[in-house]
Amino acid sequence: MFIPEPFKIKDEKIIYDLLCDYSFATLVSSKQDQLQATNLPLLLSKDKKSLIGHMAIANEQWKMLSGNSVLAIFHGPHHYISPSWYETKDAVPTWNYISLQVSGNFVPLDDEHQLVESLKHFVDTYETMESEYLLEHVDPNYLANLRKGIIGFKIEIHNIEAKAKLSQNHSTPRQSLVIEELKKIKSENALAIANWMQENLKNLKQ
Repeated sequence: MFIPEPFKIKDEKIIYDLLCDYSFATLVSSKQDQLQATNLPLLLSKDKKSLIGHMAIANEQWKMLSGNSVLAIFHGPHHYISPSWYETKDAVPTWNYISLQVSGNFVPLDDEHQLVESLKHFVDTYETMESEYLLEHVDPNYLANLRKGIIGFKIEIHNIEAKAKLSQNHSTPRQSLVIEELKKIKSENALAIANWMQENLKNLKQ
């Protein structure tokens, strides 16, 4: 990923937090000049050394992946930045965004216990504290049939690249103008980018 130095996220805590907050990814692979991609959630393992996921058995992509390199692309919040928000007319439109790319080796989870534990990890991660759903309460026969239709896997992380393009190449007064205008829009992405700029620009410069 092309990352100019001012846009590079170096803080590991910020990177791992982003991987957890924006865990729905695009998994990209290539074999014999054929590109394939699947959209799916990927969870960071507790030791932060791998990503955990599941894919439908019917999905042809996993069959070409075992032991091969893959790329997972995570998209954080993003929003259009209008030049009309600046103090000058000599400006052009741009886009502020947060994105991460994780590369590593694809390893199928052939062990039944590992697959079940990974499913529980997903439930524990995404279910709210108020939810009464537990995987242990699901009928064992139903769960067994479900497991026949999916392949569990992990991606052993080799490299993580993280980018936050948040108007770092503009002056502080102009950044403040962008934050102010984004907050007026009140969409989820606009507010997320505004908050990120407000709370993290100083940290990203370190």
